[in-house]
Amino acid sequence: MGRHKAGKRVATSRRRPAPRRRAVVRRVPRSLLAAGSAVATALVVAVGIGVVPPQATPVVTAATGGGAEAPGVVTPRTTSGGATGSRAVAPAVRIVADKTSLPANSGTGRRVVFSQRVQRVWLVEADGTVGRTYPVSGSIYDNLQPGSYAVFSRSEQAWGIDNSGTMRNFVRFAHGPNAAIGFHDIPELDGRPVQTERQLGTPLSHGCVRQASADALALWEFAPLGTRVVVV
Repeated sequence: MGRHKAGKRVATSRRRPAPRRRAVVRRVPRSLLAAGSAVATALVVAVGIGVVPPQATPVVTAATGGGAEAPGVVTPRTTSGGATGSRAVAPAVRIVADKTSLPANSGTGRRVVFSQRVQRVWLVEADGTVGRTYPVSGSIYDNLQPGSYAVFSRSEQAWGIDNSGTMRNFVRFAHGPNAAIGFHDIPELDGRPVQTERQLGTPLSHGCVRQASADALALWEFAPLGTRVVVV
């Protein structure tokens, strides 16, 4: 039999792949998550109520009030920074129109202006300046329509209908359902005034416009026959 040479075996070594490392996820305790949520909520609320000021912006406020309407007023918010960088926001200022201001759209020239809404009279000169203004007591009834009138009758002494008292410096400018409508002082009944001067500024009459004695005399001297009366 023939001899066979034994072949040499070459030893080979195979490297095994390294095991994969699993990512470690650390769980945050629920108590920390709750605390973080509370802090975020507090910040949102603080910004909303003004504790933590947002970016400073001008605030436009409109003034309302009796008489002429005031235009919108822009009031910028000012900020100041300290060492810690905190800022304080100044509150917006709201301006209210004065009730003594001459009403808008009340005409031009020399005239008497009566505002039923604020119960006030203005004696206006030809150049538009107000010579006098004061509170009055108009009618408790809706018997006078806004518009332009003219003085047509005057009496230094007058008597009210249905024995409602006596009055002085009566300046008539309109016709009511039962009697003329005009300006006069506070009537007296049985020797006593039917209201006090402190009550002026509130509707209390039964048709006319009541004034304090000094104001009634001033209008008497200001408004001869033909004087324009504007009711607003």
